[in-house]
Amino acid sequence: MNEFARDEISAPVVRRSDVVVVGGGPAGVSAAVAAARRGASVTLVERYSALGGLASGGMVLVLDDMVNGDEITTTGVVAEYIDRLATMGLAVWPPSTDRYSSTEMWNKWARWGAYNFHSHVNPKPICYAVAFDPDGWKRVSNDLVRENGIHLRLHSWFSRPIVRDGVISGVVCETKAGPQAVLGEVVIDTTGDIDVASRAGADFIHDRYLVTLVFRLGGVDTAAAERFEQENPKEARAINRKVKRMLGGAWEMWWLKTPLPGVVWCNCPHLTGYDGADPESLTAAEFDARARIAEVMDYVREVLPGFANAFVVDVAEQMGVRQTRLLAGEYVVTKDDLTTRRHFADTVCRGRDYYTPYRALLPRGVDQLLVAGRHYSATPDAQRMSREIPPCMAMGQAAGVAAALAVSSGSSVRDVPIEDIRRGMREQGADPGDVPSANATVDELSEVAV
Repeated sequence: MNEFARDEISAPVVRRSDVVVVGGGPAGVSAAVAAARRGASVTLVERYSALGGLASGGMVLVLDDMVNGDEITTTGVVAEYIDRLATMGLAVWPPSTDRYSSTEMWNKWARWGAYNFHSHVNPKPICYAVAFDPDGWKRVSNDLVRENGIHLRLHSWFSRPIVRDGVISGVVCETKAGPQAVLGEVVIDTTGDIDVASRAGADFIHDRYLVTLVFRLGGVDTAAAERFEQENPKEARAINRKVKRMLGGAWEMWWLKTPLPGVVWCNCPHLTGYDGADPESLTAAEFDARARIAEVMDYVREVLPGFANAFVVDVAEQMGVRQTRLLAGEYVVTKDDLTTRRHFADTVCRGRDYYTPYRALLPRGVDQLLVAGRHYSATPDAQRMSREIPPCMAMGQAAGVAAALAVSSGSSVRDVPIEDIRRGMREQGADPGDVPSANATVDELSEVAV
C-alpha cells in the first residue's frame, strides 16, 4: 500500500481493521478472539515469532487462580484452551473427586502444581489447576486466530502509537521491512508493560517485582524423585532448601511435573533487583539466571534421586517479568478490594475470588484505547495478587467484547453499556462476574452507575 500514516515518523499503512490488539500473549489472543466473534475485523500484532507470551515463550506452565472454593470462576477463552490442550494430551488437572486436603491427594497432585497455595491448611487442598505444554499452547493459539479470521502480524515490534487530539487511531511497529502502521477504530494494549498506553499519554506508575527465567529438565525419573521425597522428608527438605538458595529463590516447589513424561518444569530462579522494562537490567538478569541454572544442574545430578540423568531441555525464550509499568486508569484496584472480595457495579470479569471493574481497563487521557493483562489499573500490591494468566485472559476477553461493541455502535469505548459487555461475555462462555459469589462484598456507597 502507498498510503502513509500521518505521524511524526512516516510509515506505510499495511493494515486497517476495526480493532488492533498489540501483544499476542494470553490476554491478547483472548481479546482478539472475543472481538472477532462479535463481528469486528481484528489485527493482532506480536513481536515474537509465536503467540502465547508468558504461557509459551515464558513457559509459565500451570493455569491457576481460577477457583473460589469449589466454584470455577474464570472461564471463557481460557476454558477453550484447556479443552483443546486436553484433546492433544497436553493438559493435566485433578478430577473433582480429588480436590480436597489429605496426605494422599498431596502426594498425588502437589508436583503438578494443582493445590491452593493461598490456603493455610496443611497439607494444602488440591484444587482445579491445569498443567500444560508450551508448544501445545502455541498450536491452540494459532488455531484460534486462524478459525476466527484474525489478521496476525508476527515479528512486529510495537514502536509508537498514532494519537491525535487525545484519540488513538493505530500503532507503528518496527519490522524487518521497516516501520509499518496498522490502523484501527479501537486499540487494545496487551503488551504486559502498557507499552502502548504509556507512550500514548496515559497515566501510569512504575514498580518492580521478581523476574524469573523458567527452564525445563528432561531425563528425570519423577517417580523416584517423589518416592525419595515422601520416604525421606527431612533429607529431601534439606536438599530442596539448598537448591532454592542457589537459585536465589523459588516457590514452595522448585520443580513440577508436566504432561511430557520425564520432563519437569522449574519456575525459577526468582531474581530480585531487576527492572523488566530496562534492556540493560534484563540483559544482566539473563546472565545471572543462566549461571544459577548451570550451578543447580551440577548439584542435583549428584545428590537428588531421580535427577542423575537430568539435562536442560530448554530455557524460556522470554524472561518472566511480573511487574513493571501499571496503568493508573479510571479506577485503581487496591489490595483491600481484593482481600474483601469487593464486587463493583461495573464488574466485567473475575479472577479467583476477586472482581475486575471495567474502569480498571480504561486509561485516563486517551480515548479509544483499552488495556488488559498484568499491567491493568491496580496498585503494586493488588497486582501481585491478581496477575495470573487466567484472570488476565478474562480481562482480555472483556476488552475484546467491549471494543467490538464500541465499533458496531460507533461509540467511545467509555460509553459502552456494562450490561452489553456482560451479555457478550456470557454469550462467549465467560463469567463476567455480574452475579457476586456468596463471599463477595458489595459496597453500594462506592458503586458507580451502570
